[in-house]
Amino acid sequence: MIEQGASLTRRELLRLAAVAGLVVVRRPAAQAASPAPAGPPAAEVLQRLLEGNQRFVKGETASPRRGPDDFRPLAEGQRPVAVIVGCADSRVPPELLFDQGVGDLFVIRVAGNVVKGAGPPVKGSIEYGVAELGVSLIMVLGHSECGAVKAAIKHIDDRDSLPGALGLLVNSIKPAVVKARRMPGDLLDSALRANVAIGVETLRDLQPIVAPAVKRGQVKVVGAMYDLRTGSVSVTG
Repeated sequence: MIEQGASLTRRELLRLAAVAGLVVVRRPAAQAASPAPAGPPAAEVLQRLLEGNQRFVKGETASPRRGPDDFRPLAEGQRPVAVIVGCADSRVPPELLFDQGVGDLFVIRVAGNVVKGAGPPVKGSIEYGVAELGVSLIMVLGHSECGAVKAAIKHIDDRDSLPGALGLLVNSIKPAVVKARRMPGDLLDSALRANVAIGVETLRDLQPIVAPAVKRGQVKVVGAMYDLRTGSVSVTG
């Protein structure tokens, strides 16, 4: 036993480290979390969202489950059917444009619907939707006239920089702009679609939760574009 105030010798430090290592090795392995109950199939969920969007476009929305009484049953838990990775733009509220109600969608919104450069908070939120909530569909939803994508184009052309985290946000979208310059047609439209495609590709390869679920057929990742002028959502792949 080491007396209080006495310094440890090198041999004593090594011995204590070895003992600590044995303790770590002998700890029982953590139990894997139980998989979340599976929700409706992805094809069914996607069809439901697109039908809701058609109601929105026609001005025939059902506006389901949006009153105070609809919130109370969800106080003990949630079972959304899809993860929507959308833009923070105030004109792109997923629950409204898909005519869905409270508890239907697990929505992650960030300017430019960035996935690849968004970091752990965004990716972890998506993984939570798969691992804990059992969603079968993940949609990366871009939209026309996206200000974040416009900014990326502008600041690449101007070769200037933005202050604070704005620069990091725009830099996350620059790969889509670079890719779009090699595509035919309007640069902004191509960049918007490339940005969505990069998000989809990133999620399909995202380890250790999303990619295996995609491979098993448990989860489907799709890209989509929302047109601000028509209100219509089209699946891009």
